[in-house]
Amino acid sequence: MALENIILEHEKGIATIFINRPEKLNALNKATILELHETLKMIDANPEVKVIILTGSGEKAFVAGADISEFAHFSAKEGALLAAKGQELLFDFVENMKTPIIAAVNGFALGGGLELAMSCHFRIASDNAKMGLPETSLGVIPGYGGTQRLAQLVGKGRAMEMIMTAGMISADDAYRSGLVNHVVPQADLFSTYMQLGNKIMRNSPTAISKAIEAVNAGFKEGVNGYATEIRTFGECFATEDFKEGTTAFLEKRKAEFKGN
Repeated sequence: MALENIILEHEKGIATIFINRPEKLNALNKATILELHETLKMIDANPEVKVIILTGSGEKAFVAGADISEFAHFSAKEGALLAAKGQELLFDFVENMKTPIIAAVNGFALGGGLELAMSCHFRIASDNAKMGLPETSLGVIPGYGGTQRLAQLVGKGRAMEMIMTAGMISADDAYRSGLVNHVVPQADLFSTYMQLGNKIMRNSPTAISKAIEAVNAGFKEGVNGYATEIRTFGECFATEDFKEGTTAFLEKRKAEFKGN
């Protein structure tokens, strides 16, 4: 499909996706959500891509929220459908991808933008980033998983405060609360996420996908995370990556993983 709202770059195993609506501070609309879904689905199936970076175009915003004009006059039924479809197409999809995906928060990450960043497997932020869930100031609540993922990442009390006050927090506050893993000067954001991507690529892509599945299982209602870990741990033993990793260790050489 022709890409109108995102830019895709691929270099040496790392695919970088730029959400590219600078005139709207990269706000998410239906078309952008669909483009992201289709692009991420394609990338996740590409064995040449080992790591995905998701960021925003420019230096002002990662994603400054959802496009309010698209749903300002929705009914309750339409609003619920909007949330359900968005979670299915993008936010839950991102969380459960087998390829590791890192959010590089390069400015404002508000509302749906912060929810998208939280869907990624982890986050790094530039020092000018601002994050928040301002939905209650519009008479609504976060609908793309924000009430759930924020509490998982920062704890119930902090999540309640952020959602109730509709305020923004700084990158440093986000780091202290566990919302982001690293804060770096904006000029260093690219080199930092490339460095992290290269570290990840040294390891087994098969094992990483199993680890994503196991960690996510612990946060799913009705799923036994420990049982999922036992199953996925066992499944690793049947992979070529396991054979290569253990053989390389015993032979005292660097493993050359290919993925299964």
